[in-house]
Amino acid sequence: MDLSLYFSSLILGLIEGATEFLPVSSTGHLIIAGELLNFKQASANVFEIFIQLGAILAIVVEYRKILFKVASNALHDRTSQDFVLRLFIAFLPAAILGLLFHKAIKAYLFSPLYVSLALILGGIVMIAIEKRPLRINTKATNDISMMQAFKIGCAQCLSLIPGVSRAAATIMGGMLTGLNRQTATEFSFYLAIPIITAASLFDLLKNFQDLTLQDLPIFAIGFVTAFLSAYAVIKLFIRFVATHTFISFAWYRIILGILVFIYFSG
Repeated sequence: MDLSLYFSSLILGLIEGATEFLPVSSTGHLIIAGELLNFKQASANVFEIFIQLGAILAIVVEYRKILFKVASNALHDRTSQDFVLRLFIAFLPAAILGLLFHKAIKAYLFSPLYVSLALILGGIVMIAIEKRPLRINTKATNDISMMQAFKIGCAQCLSLIPGVSRAAATIMGGMLTGLNRQTATEFSFYLAIPIITAASLFDLLKNFQDLTLQDLPIFAIGFVTAFLSAYAVIKLFIRFVATHTFISFAWYRIILGILVFIYFSG
């Protein structure tokens, strides 16, 4: 086995975990890093899907008490039922559009140049939202209305475009609907569980034939590093949003997008 593949899986796992829940686009970063590392083996697409599950596991572990409480009380507790219903309502729009346009998005938009443009435009939109005076009326996930959940779900549809960022779309969408930063971020974390798990399993089933036993060590390294880096980022990010805006992430997106555009267009 080529040692460079182990190195690539380690780097890509770290990138996935570090960026999945930040408003900077993990998919965009993986596309760019995959090109730079020349990680183009037959199972590359499945690998990127698999390491997303490692990042999702970090959310499940971090919020295990809340998730276990919701799951165990879902049949008889109204608060738990409403929590699940909010996630389902927010999950549906992107799930439906993803099924309808999955092939077209994969075929035409998964390139560094498209990612660079999405990073730049997304950063500009984030700055515009942060500069806009927002009316905050929701400060806890249990206070999110069904209509707010639906609007956040519609905003999440933008993240089907590589480089937009699922976290950016849902967090900014949440803030526009009246959620404060911390509540919008936490709801984005919860929403990541069904949407990314569903998308990952769908892709895994479609590409299962590309897997071989030789890929297992590479997948294991990527999965573990994605889990560990995501777990660290989740804890730090929640503390960060309590006292900071997202403008620094917006400028990071814009600068990275410009650099990527210059490099790959040349």
